[in-house]
Amino acid sequence: MSGSISRREAIKAVTAHSTPECATAQAPLAELFGVNVFDKSAMKDRLPKSVFKKISATIDEGIALDPTIADVVANAMKDWAIEKGASHYAHVFYPLTGFTAEKHDSFLEPDASGASLAEFQGKTLLQGEPDASSFPNGGLRGTFEARGYTGWDVTSPAYILENPAGNTLCIPTVFISWTGEALDKKTPLLRSQQAMSKQAMRLLKLFGHNDVDTVVSYAGAEQEYFLIDEHFYYARPDIMTTSRTLFGAKPSKGQEFDDHYFGAIPDRVLGFMIDLDRELFKHGIPSKTRHNEVAPGQFELAPVFERSVLAHDHQQLMMTIMKKVAENHGMTCLLHEKPFAGVNGSGKHVNFSLGNSNQGNLLNPGDTPHENVQFLVFCAAIIRGVHKYGGLLRASVASASNDHRLGANEAPPAIISIFLGEQLMDVFDQIAKGGATESKESGVLELGVDSLPPMKADPGDRNRTSPFAFTGNRFEFRAPGSNQSISDPMVAINTILADSIDFLATELETLTADGTEFNAAVQTVLQKVITDHGAVIFNGDGYADAWQEEAAARGLKNLRTTVDAVPFMAEKENEDLFEKYGVLSARELEARKDVILEQYALTILVEAKETAEIAKTMILPAALRYQGELAGIAVSVKAAGLDATNPLLTDLSTAVTALGTSLASLEKGIEAFHGESELEESTYALETLIPAMAEVRVAADTLESLVADDLWPLPTYNEMLTIL
Repeated sequence: MSGSISRREAIKAVTAHSTPECATAQAPLAELFGVNVFDKSAMKDRLPKSVFKKISATIDEGIALDPTIADVVANAMKDWAIEKGASHYAHVFYPLTGFTAEKHDSFLEPDASGASLAEFQGKTLLQGEPDASSFPNGGLRGTFEARGYTGWDVTSPAYILENPAGNTLCIPTVFISWTGEALDKKTPLLRSQQAMSKQAMRLLKLFGHNDVDTVVSYAGAEQEYFLIDEHFYYARPDIMTTSRTLFGAKPSKGQEFDDHYFGAIPDRVLGFMIDLDRELFKHGIPSKTRHNEVAPGQFELAPVFERSVLAHDHQQLMMTIMKKVAENHGMTCLLHEKPFAGVNGSGKHVNFSLGNSNQGNLLNPGDTPHENVQFLVFCAAIIRGVHKYGGLLRASVASASNDHRLGANEAPPAIISIFLGEQLMDVFDQIAKGGATESKESGVLELGVDSLPPMKADPGDRNRTSPFAFTGNRFEFRAPGSNQSISDPMVAINTILADSIDFLATELETLTADGTEFNAAVQTVLQKVITDHGAVIFNGDGYADAWQEEAAARGLKNLRTTVDAVPFMAEKENEDLFEKYGVLSARELEARKDVILEQYALTILVEAKETAEIAKTMILPAALRYQGELAGIAVSVKAAGLDATNPLLTDLSTAVTALGTSLASLEKGIEAFHGESELEESTYALETLIPAMAEVRVAADTLESLVADDLWPLPTYNEMLTIL
């Protein structure tokens, strides 16, 4: 079947699709929540009281897990899973690929008589042993050094993953090497949470709290994504291979009218969303919001806040479930940050806060933030941390795919700054001048319609162009990409907060030990922070060209690409930071830097190869066929004694020549791909392969606007983004 016929068959199949009826007979969402999760409620029902008390203390207070209870928990977990239809269990872990990995084992064990019985021992629950040499490790493991371990993370509940052919008990774990080094995304996240909590509890005690519980970082990560029909997906080799379109002319109608954002959700998509919510709820994932996003074909869901470690696991599971449910509806869910050029890409905005059961949300300013000294100190810690470690935060969201959106007029700039809003900015301005005495109050909007109720106006606006924005009772880190694990940014945030809170607590302890009254000491410390680190605060338009110059004058880094940003990870300052708080050793940090650069280079190389293949085997043949048709017509016209001049043929021939020339250059660049190190390879990919791919795309996209529609082989942007 030719490419053009395949494309037309895809369009025919899409338009003939019928949305299945929603399974309204199923239980209400509220009754489904957590039914597939071995959470504290399930454990309370199935474990002896003494065992439940011990495991609850580990989950809630971070107390060391008592290994002697493992057999009891494992047996109860096994019985629960078998009742749910599970025949196998899997230690689920999160390697440096950024995706989820799992190894399945059967519950059945042979006995002496040759029969089998279901067993699941405590030692098996606590520890597994997958191959450690076949995952990215940055040199921490050699190919011949295969041993690695998974270790049960009791703070993240086990769950049932359903499949029409059978169910599996999934147990979230960490993944470490035989030498004890972290080979995953989760171990550093747990370490960073512990480090931050230790310092935050110390600071709270300085404020007179004697009943301080473990302080937890909370996260709620908004998830943006695209949906296209699966027939288009299978007709686009570039999307199948790289998760993004390597070719595609700008559609006649994109997002210019702003008519998709928050628009009526198409029936087919709403059916997907309803089923998705049901699946997420069954796994205990608190999905809250769903809506159309800015670009056509783009949507968003947002969960409620959870502990950041659990939010990380849920985010990974959520991405898996999204793809699975989309397939059930005959669609493909695209989580790439920029699957379509020319329209908005997708991010994963990570909202985070700090708190515990006794002190509540530590980032809630209240109605009069100038009087909420404790909040101001924690806020100051964030200001200092973001200013001091801005390069690290930028590196934490670096990837080949996220480079497509950072810095564009759709996502935060690559310059890391903080937006505080008018009210908080005014309070800190007062502090810098000697002390805060008032806070701007909320207003009331007068709408001029008697039937409408009075509407409260917040004391400050929001800023969508800021990468790190205060949004009322939390901060929103807007730079993470849609396909990214939230572990890296949360590890960075937790660790820089541990450092900044440690600094502030030490300053307060020193001043008060010297006889300074506590409130005066707080004023001194806050004034020092805002004076030394206030340059990172920017409430203006982050998209404006003038900000680039102003940021440079303030000394803020503008790390535009992954190749620019990632080397900052292993700088001495960051190395000392992670080692001081036991989050990452120098070797682990260096390994992560190398893995990111390696994945960057390989991603670009794969895209370059796929660009060359599609251009050579699909686009160029279609263009040559059309060129031949036009040339044949010109010969016939000329033979008839008529003017055979054809501007279309001239333009087509020019574009075909350009495609051939640029394709040859790209293939030459692919052949020469090399480097003595990960940095050299990624630099080559950035400086040679990406520009060469861009030249091929310019020529190919020009041809898309010239070649007859019945010959063009690839589904177009107009088709993929609008036909659902």
